[in-house]
Amino acid sequence: MAASTLNPYDLYDIRSMLSEEEVMVQDAVARFTDERVLPIIGDCFDKGVFPLDLIPEMAELGLLGSSLPTEYGCAGMNAVSYGLICQELERGDSGIRSFASVQSSLCMYPIYAYGSEEQRQRWLPQMAAGKVIGCFGLTEPHGGSDPANMKTHAKRDGGDWVINGAKMWITNGNLAHIAIVWAQTEEGIQGFIVEKGTPGFVAQEVHKKMSLRASVTSGLFFDNVRVPDSSRLPNVKGLKGPLGCLTQARYGITWGPIGAAIACLQEATEYSKTRILFNKPIAATQAVQLKLADMARRITLAQLLSLQLGRLKDAGKMQPTQVSLAKWNNVRMALDIAREARDILGGAGITTEYCPIRHALNLESVITYEGTETVHQLVVGRELTGINAF
Repeated sequence: MAASTLNPYDLYDIRSMLSEEEVMVQDAVARFTDERVLPIIGDCFDKGVFPLDLIPEMAELGLLGSSLPTEYGCAGMNAVSYGLICQELERGDSGIRSFASVQSSLCMYPIYAYGSEEQRQRWLPQMAAGKVIGCFGLTEPHGGSDPANMKTHAKRDGGDWVINGAKMWITNGNLAHIAIVWAQTEEGIQGFIVEKGTPGFVAQEVHKKMSLRASVTSGLFFDNVRVPDSSRLPNVKGLKGPLGCLTQARYGITWGPIGAAIACLQEATEYSKTRILFNKPIAATQAVQLKLADMARRITLAQLLSLQLGRLKDAGKMQPTQVSLAKWNNVRMALDIAREARDILGGAGITTEYCPIRHALNLESVITYEGTETVHQLVVGRELTGINAF
C-alpha cells in the first residue's frame, strides 16, 4: 500500500494535533495573510510604511487581545490559537505580527493583568476593536538587555505623577493612542498609561531602517509629563510587571518565525523546480535537496517545540526558561533558513519580488528584541547550573 503524501510544510502532521477551533483560527488568519497581506507587503517594505487599513480587519477577526476574556470585547482564545495567529501573520511579515504582538501581549495584557477594573473597561474593548492602538515603553536608548538599569523615573506630585526620561525602539510608537510606560519610582518600577497629546510626551519615528520596514518604530520622550494616579497600573510593582508582559510576547514570538521560515522554504522549493542549470532543475541536485531537507527538519522541530509550549501555557505550567529556549531556537532557525533560501534563489533572492531577503532582514530584529539570543542562552544556562552569568 502506497504511503500517503505528506504536507511538505507540516511533515509531522501538527495540524492533526490541533482542536477544531484551533484549525479554524489558523485557516482564517491564513486566508487573511494570503488575500490581504502578501499582495501588498513587498511594496510596504520597499516604501517603509505600515498598512494601516489592515487594522480594522485584524480586529474584526479577533486577532487583537485574542487570549483575553470576552467580557472585554476580546475573543477569549487559548494560547495555541494565539500562537497560530502569530505564525500565520509572520508568514506574511514580521512587522504585521509585531503590531499584533505589541497590541495584544505588551499593551492589552498589562492593562488586564495589572490594571484596575476601570482601566480594563475603558481601554480593552476599544483596543480589541482596533480603535485605540498601544505601544510599550520599556527599552531605553542606553541599552535594552538590562531593564533594571532604567533611567526613566516618575515622582509623586500631590495626586499626580511626573514622568521624565526616554524610551527607544518602540513598535507602534507613532501610531499609538496610549503608551504603557515603565518608570522607576520610590516604590520600585511601576507602569503608567500615558495618552497621546499629554503635554511633554513626544513620539519620534525612527527612519533609515533596513529591518521591519513595514512596521512603525519610534523613540518616546517624556519631559515633565504629568499623569493622574488613575493612570498608574495599580496591581504590580517591580520588574515582574514588564517581564511578565515580555513572557507573554515572547511566547507568541516562538510561533511567528515558524511562519517566516515556511514562507521561505515554500518559495525556495518552488523556485528550485523551475530554475534550470546544466540542463536540469536545481531541485534535482543533491546540494539543493540537502538544504531543503534541513530546512524542513528544523521547521518540524520548531513546530513541535511551540505546540508543546502552548499546551504547557494553556495548562498553566509554562516557565520563562521554556519560553527562552523556544525563542532562541525558533528565531535562529528562521533566520538561518531565510538566508539559505536567499542563497538558493541566487541573484533573484536579493529583491523583494521574493520573500527570503525581506524575512532575513526582519528576523535580524526579531532575534534581538524581546531578549537577544545571548540573553536567552544565558537564561537556559542559569537554569542548568543555578549560576547567574549575566
